[in-house]
Order: sequence, then C-alpha cells, then structure tokens
Amino acid sequence: MKKIHVSLTVNGDAVDYLCEPQETLLDALRDHLNLTGAKEGCGTGDCGACSVTVDGRLISSCLMLAAEAGGVAVETVEGMANGAELHPLQRHILDGAALQCGVCTPGILVAAKALLAQNPDPSETEIRYWLAGNLCRCTGYDKIIRAVQSAAAEMRGEA
Repeated sequence: MKKIHVSLTVNGDAVDYLCEPQETLLDALRDHLNLTGAKEGCGTGDCGACSVTVDGRLISSCLMLAAEAGGVAVETVEGMANGAELHPLQRHILDGAALQCGVCTPGILVAAKALLAQNPDPSETEIRYWLAGNLCRCTGYDKIIRAVQSAAAEMRGEA
C-alpha cells in the first residue's frame, strides 16, 4: 500500500509523517513521532488512555486515522509541561497521589486540561461527568477529582 504524507502541528511544533491508510493517530504519535504518553488501552475509544485534543476538541486518538490529521493541531500530554515546570494539573495529580500504575494518567490529564479550558471552575459533578470516559482500574477516582479541583483553583489564582 502507498503511504500517505501528513503535515500537522503537535504540541505547537510543525511535524510530518508517512503513514499507512489504516494507521490510527495513536499509532502515528507513538510510532512515528515518539510521543508515547497516549496509551492504547482498548482500541475502541472506551477507556480514554489515548486521549488527545485535536483543534481543541478532546478525542480518542485510537479512533482517528492518522491520515485524517493533516492540517490539524494536536495536543498531547507531552505538551502540558513548560520545560521542567509541570502544569498545575500534573503537579496536583502527583502531590495528591492521584495515580498508581500510570496507564490512565496521561489521558486523564489531557481530558482535565480540556475541561478547564472550557470551564475554569467546574463542580465535582462536572469533573466526574467530563472524566467519565477515562477509566482507571487502580484508584477510586476521588483523589483524581480532588487534584483537578485544586489545580483548577490554583489556575484561577485562588490560594
């Protein structure tokens, strides 16, 4: 099969890759761009481990074809930190011990960041609803919710 050339922006940088027509965006991110934060948990869009944003919209990268990503802006968990300075969500997830095995964590971080971009002061119910597509088999979600709430407060400038 003939490979397809794709040009897009990933975490603010212009990138190109060649992909097979059936390759997913998740495969392209991991295999061609060496961005391994997004994980394949299910391959069916049900677990959230592969969450990224495409033009600001939260998606499961296992459900989007790599060839469809031409011209879009993709944000992954690798783009959250500013050099060595962690994003507030990353810091609060770590400080609040809101992770265990870490498979779901990148997807949860990307989803939470997308939520806070739309709603900087979400209620607990709104956070739970927004993160409902991100499955975690190790935690009880409460520490994750508290970490998102405290990061949101910090991002709003509250103590």
